[in-house]
Amino acid sequence: MTAHSKTFEPSRRDLVVGASLVGGALLVGCSPADLLSIGGKVDVGAFGPFVRIAADGAVTVISKHIEFGQGNHAGLAAIVAEELDADWTRVSVEQAPANAKLYSNAAMGAQGTGGSTAIANSWDQLRKAGAGARAMFVQAAAGKWKVPAGELTVRDSVVSHAKSGRSVGFGELLADAARVKPPESPVLKDPKTFTLIGTDRVRRKDSLVKSTGTARYTQDVQEPDMLVAMVAHAPRFGATVKSFDATAARAVPGVFDVYEIPTGVAVTASNTWAARQGREALKVEWDESKAEKRGSDQIMAEFRAAGAGKGPKDLKWVPFDSHGDASKADGEVFEATYDFPYLAHAAMEPMNAVARVKGASVSMTFGSQAPTIDQLNAAKIVGTLPGAVKIETLFAGGSFGRRANFQSDYAAECVHIAKKVGGGRPVKLVWTREDDMRAGYFRPIVHHNLRISLDKDGYPAVWRHRVVTQSLMKGSPIPQKGDLDATAVEGALGSPYLKATPIVDAQLALPEVGVPVLWWRSVGATHTAFVMEHTIDQLARKAGKDPVEYRKVLYERAGAKRHLAALNLALEKAGPAPAGLSRGVAVHESFGTVVAEIADVEIADGAEPRVRRVVTAVECGIAISPNQIAAQMEGGICYGLSAALYGEVTLKDGVVEQTNFDGYRVLRMNEAPTVETYIVPSGAAPSGIGEPGTPVIAPAVANALLAAGKPPTYRLPFVKTGS
Repeated sequence: MTAHSKTFEPSRRDLVVGASLVGGALLVGCSPADLLSIGGKVDVGAFGPFVRIAADGAVTVISKHIEFGQGNHAGLAAIVAEELDADWTRVSVEQAPANAKLYSNAAMGAQGTGGSTAIANSWDQLRKAGAGARAMFVQAAAGKWKVPAGELTVRDSVVSHAKSGRSVGFGELLADAARVKPPESPVLKDPKTFTLIGTDRVRRKDSLVKSTGTARYTQDVQEPDMLVAMVAHAPRFGATVKSFDATAARAVPGVFDVYEIPTGVAVTASNTWAARQGREALKVEWDESKAEKRGSDQIMAEFRAAGAGKGPKDLKWVPFDSHGDASKADGEVFEATYDFPYLAHAAMEPMNAVARVKGASVSMTFGSQAPTIDQLNAAKIVGTLPGAVKIETLFAGGSFGRRANFQSDYAAECVHIAKKVGGGRPVKLVWTREDDMRAGYFRPIVHHNLRISLDKDGYPAVWRHRVVTQSLMKGSPIPQKGDLDATAVEGALGSPYLKATPIVDAQLALPEVGVPVLWWRSVGATHTAFVMEHTIDQLARKAGKDPVEYRKVLYERAGAKRHLAALNLALEKAGPAPAGLSRGVAVHESFGTVVAEIADVEIADGAEPRVRRVVTAVECGIAISPNQIAAQMEGGICYGLSAALYGEVTLKDGVVEQTNFDGYRVLRMNEAPTVETYIVPSGAAPSGIGEPGTPVIAPAVANALLAAGKPPTYRLPFVKTGS
């Protein structure tokens, strides 16, 4: 039961505004969330858009964030349940519909999940939602019993009055509570009184359905008369269809039809096998006049030249940190360059989506990471209102950033095909692993060039830093401040090491490359953490100092108390280094969270390094679910270690060489280290946890190699596997 629900429907003015948006006009006085939600209809119950309570008292928390393995649904539900004092065993989670006006990510200005913001941007919002609903039940009970509200308590979805011995459950009180006006500023609990948050009771709510195979993913979607589609993509990025012959494809049993779409040629069929066979039978001639034909080695060579000041004269350099007079450089000099390859996201579930288009009506079912962007791109294709594009978001089997891009690439493909089919007939687009590996998007290649002058004590006095990479924000609908693409240098930008250095000259260049790139788990920190932490270890050893103590001096100078706290906790828990293993340390802040990792590595001559144990200390504010934080550290470390050891996507003459996991090796279960996670006590609001563990492991391993007397690592991956 949901009492006094109301529906948001478009007004005449909304429709005019929406039409202007589709036409590309800019409007004053309307937020992007207002514009993008036009045409959408969402029923909101008496307790607001995030809380629904059934007649039997069961609580459903509406999550605006997708669940694709990171476990955020449990944490989001716990925030509400804590303030509501709900019975945790009777709290469930439901995915929110696509509606930016109601479910916008406060960090993005649109509905979407990413940047490790799910918990952080929902913290205050969901606390208020839970506290507001609790106040409504308390007020209803107080009115019913004619007692002061201050004499009532709530526990496990039951309101009680100790003086009279009376109590009533949420279900029985629901109708009365629904008539209470929600408080504008509900009183929130003192975190010291939390009974659920921070305990091991906060476990995943989706474990059962995922363990029993009843969780619903896009590939599970089966609808009457549904077609399955596959797309033939160009072998080189930027190529387009010149011509194609579909005669043989249409002759394949089960093939329905063949269509040209902006990204290639789509084959639709009654089943996946027929669609694949039909695609293989296609004869496509590609126009490669604007295709990217450089190999990855050539692109990196050009980046290296740019970093050394030998790039094109018109290449624009943008400062990301500049203080002091760089002309005063003197003293001993340390120089180094670092190279990082393209990386695939390689989520276990390749890209897929289901779409239905009938006239100007669009509905989609898939694991949408960025519903607002997907709505906007679908609306442009069909010519409808963005908010009128209905999206049912399902579970997704991983993303690591891949399912959210400004073009909505695979989702847009599905809409294009469904539009061609028409009539509202459902179309399921399926990408194979090979499609997923070769069609992009990738973590971009990156080059760093450093020249650091040292003071008499061996600490940085002048830090010159050049970063060359591709822009992740090119074509972004998100307004940027100035010319700096901060995603390319986050982790170096604001580093305590730069803050502790008197003179800094740090700049970024973003050459044009035709390879599609995208944020990859931990984004800029994927490379900046390595550069900063491995460089610091080398500087410490050059100065004849212990790398840990060297860091502590710089943290003290920079006022980096959280870094110190994380490092000290990790050292305390790690204990002495085991005999026969080499130890490396790295500390890095990303997404508001500081992570210190101590890696114990087995290093045998001629063998690959084997990481045996990782001790991790996390400073992430209030820990809502310690168990899930540990799980994210374990998964993030293994993901980062996989890339550090083996991850590399290479291009030869513009063609991706890796097509599956035989060429793109990932960490195996028997190679995974033991990971111990410890959390620094904090009363601050929660910060990100899904990504910060990933970038720290690579420099920790590199520093373990240094400690074992091995040369510095200036190129990843550690192990060259070939294509």
